[in-house]
Amino acid sequence: MAAARPALTDSLSFCLAQLTAAAGEGPGGGKDPATNETPLGRALLALRTRHIKAAEGIERFRARGGLRPLLALLRRTAAAGPAPSQAASGSAPSSVASAGSTPGHAPAAESLLTPSLPMRLRKTLDLALSILANCCTEGACRAEVRRLGGILPLVTILQCVKTDSIQNRTARALGNLAMEPESCRDIHSAGAVPFLVESLTACQDSQCLQSIVRALRNLADSPQHRLALAQQGAVRPLAELLATAPDPALTAALVRALLELSRGCSRACAEQLSLGGALGPLVSLASHPKWAIREAAILILANLCAQGLVRPALGNAGGVEVLLGELRRRRSPGGSSSATQQPLVRAVCLLCREAINRARLRDAGGLELLMGLLQDPGASAWHPRVVAALVGFLYDTGALGKLQALGLVPLLARQLCGEAGEEEEEGIEAASWDFPEERTSGQAEGGSFRSLRLWLISEGYAAGPGDISPDWSPERCPMPEPSESVSPTPGQTSMSTPRTLRKPGRIPAATPEEPWGQEGPALLLLSRFSQAPDPSGALVTGPALCGLLAYVTGAPGPPNPRALRILARLTCNPACLEAFVRTYGAALLRAWLVLGVSPDDWPVPHARPVHRSQHRELGEMLLQNLTVQAESPFGVGALTHLLLSGSPEDRVACALTLPFICRKPTLWRRLLLDQGGLRLLLTALTQPAPHPLFLFFAADSLSCLQGLVSPTASPVPLPALPLELDSPPPCLYEPLLGPAPAPAPDLHFVLDSGLQLPAQRAASAAASPFFRALLSGSFAEAQMDLVPLRGLSPGAAWPVLHHLHGCRGCGAALGPVPPPGQPLLGSKAEEALEAAGRFLLPALEEELEEAVGRIHLSPRGGPESVGEVFRLGRPRLAAHCARWTLEPGQCPRKRALALTGLVEAAGEEAGPLTEALLAVVMGIES
Repeated sequence: MAAARPALTDSLSFCLAQLTAAAGEGPGGGKDPATNETPLGRALLALRTRHIKAAEGIERFRARGGLRPLLALLRRTAAAGPAPSQAASGSAPSSVASAGSTPGHAPAAESLLTPSLPMRLRKTLDLALSILANCCTEGACRAEVRRLGGILPLVTILQCVKTDSIQNRTARALGNLAMEPESCRDIHSAGAVPFLVESLTACQDSQCLQSIVRALRNLADSPQHRLALAQQGAVRPLAELLATAPDPALTAALVRALLELSRGCSRACAEQLSLGGALGPLVSLASHPKWAIREAAILILANLCAQGLVRPALGNAGGVEVLLGELRRRRSPGGSSSATQQPLVRAVCLLCREAINRARLRDAGGLELLMGLLQDPGASAWHPRVVAALVGFLYDTGALGKLQALGLVPLLARQLCGEAGEEEEEGIEAASWDFPEERTSGQAEGGSFRSLRLWLISEGYAAGPGDISPDWSPERCPMPEPSESVSPTPGQTSMSTPRTLRKPGRIPAATPEEPWGQEGPALLLLSRFSQAPDPSGALVTGPALCGLLAYVTGAPGPPNPRALRILARLTCNPACLEAFVRTYGAALLRAWLVLGVSPDDWPVPHARPVHRSQHRELGEMLLQNLTVQAESPFGVGALTHLLLSGSPEDRVACALTLPFICRKPTLWRRLLLDQGGLRLLLTALTQPAPHPLFLFFAADSLSCLQGLVSPTASPVPLPALPLELDSPPPCLYEPLLGPAPAPAPDLHFVLDSGLQLPAQRAASAAASPFFRALLSGSFAEAQMDLVPLRGLSPGAAWPVLHHLHGCRGCGAALGPVPPPGQPLLGSKAEEALEAAGRFLLPALEEELEEAVGRIHLSPRGGPESVGEVFRLGRPRLAAHCARWTLEPGQCPRKRALALTGLVEAAGEEAGPLTEALLAVVMGIES
């Protein structure tokens, strides 16, 4: 049986020849396509079903020049009307019906584009568009089609041929072309969008609708194009289709398109989505079983939150609960990455701008979720946004109570000095929609300012936009508060803000000098907490005070005056007095502001920009505020109760704080001296420290108390020793050491090393009861010329022999004392002191102790030597150490380091240290 002859359409060359001839570019060009439609139809069918679908078939078709005749064929069908103008984006091609006739092939084109399009020609156009759409799936073909001007014919066909199949394939071809940014721009310029929107509303076929929706999605490739699509009404038909419960495939296409169109959601997009009734369906689709649809719906809802006008309706549709639930799921263990949480965090924070959504968010557990974000170090980039969102709850008493219970205040204090998160600026459309009729006039305003200004009006702090200066903005100044505390101390007003009289419900324009930075929202919330009747439990705590003081002293520029007002308000509130005492707050204020030592600066200082004069002034003002409270009848009762009936920790804190905030002698004498507060503090020195700066506070407190006890005391120098005189007295022992001693020694002391030291028996016996009994009594040594001295090295014996022969201040006592920086325990000095005590030489003991003090406790000495001297266990040296530590004019840091060394040296034996410090403070040392 003979093999079947191959069909002519099996040849790509034959098919291209037919296509070229039909397009009017070959030998048969110019004929009506209807006369050759049957062979053309077979060639087109073969191209679509066989040649294009073959491996690398599209590339061969393009390389053989097939795109040019294919586009020419389509162009002939569109030639009946003038080409769409490319002058402006969004312009539509002129109607084909109104176009003039073109000689030659115009009549054929007219018949092709009439509503009664012949079935055969419609099939030809259908096949040609299908081939073009398939070719446009490859980038090289898309570039070639754009170069050959193939976009305008497609737009004209889309405008004129309303058959579903033709519309479907034309939209598919445009959608594939729109995958290239250049082609996307040309499609917009050709005016295709209005015709796609028109087809979207007129078409009933699901496949055609999906192609149109996909084309619109691909055309939304940039913010400008998304805005153009929304302005040309492309969003509302999509929303209406979504609301009519179409088939699942179309639903998936619609949510994908709406997700793309809602990126950077414009006002027009939000309005059309809302008017199209898509909010409810989107909320329902957020629980769709298919992940892609569910994810797209949630992200669309998140994108819509960028527009204030739609957020109330979104909340009514259940969007608040959906977004909160999804964010909670993603933040759960095993949830998604932080990158996928970011749009939801932004959306939830934006929902806090309307009162109705804040109520829903609070009832749905949103406050706990926001607090979880603030407590998560991994979410630090979002912390400024979350804090700004919580400002919306500023006058929601219930929400504030819950936030305080969840630990908001220390987080806010930590936020004051935190690093700024990388959050994009919100547009003006993101402002609160509680008062949508308010419109900005004059200079351009940021969205955050508009939002805050609308909130001020909604909360009654401004009657309208005219009450707020157009120059007032959060970037330059904070919101004035209803009532501001001022310092009761005259002459210290430079760090406080004067009170301004104004009508209730109205605020004046703030001065532009007041800064507003990242810390503004946190300070606003902290200020609100500080206005409570008793803010001590939240704000007068270690973390909160440290955060405020770190901001005030560490801000690169002038700190926000609101921070200073918060501190002033707290120190002026009688309800906070006990908290300032219990938490060592008063001592912290003095150390940080007046003395310039923070917890991070102890014990090793850190370099930082300082404004000591301003900080000192502020610290003195705040301490004066506390003094006013402490010396009032209420304060006296509170302090007395703390010292006498408080817990052991409270009693120590009260005793330590009293010298800082009490200036009435009758008060501090009764509490510290008569009722044992001072001894209680001294006893606590050797116990576990209740605060990182406890020893610094204690040293400063003892110094202040010493100043109160002896206000005119001046630095007490150590007693002058003869050894420091310019002309020291002559040495009486050295003549015995020469080759011709005079007088001649009648005795030699023999040391353990075998060294023999000459001596005079009579002088030695007269210097000490020990040697008188040894050398003149009934002991055998009285008859010996070589008397052994056990347990004595030459260095330690040297000052003893000098002292026995009457030397006072000749310098021998300095010999065994090591230089500063070397240990005294185990040294020749300790051995000499022990020998002086053993030999009953008290004057030598005193001389040696004075020598140790002169070398190790000089005014230029370091605090590290104080503990070394104290370890010798000598009462006089302990007094010297205490005096050096609490000496008026001593550097606070050196004083604290010296006290630390004393505490370490004392160990568990606190008695000697307590008595030495008590004697120095009270001025009763011998």
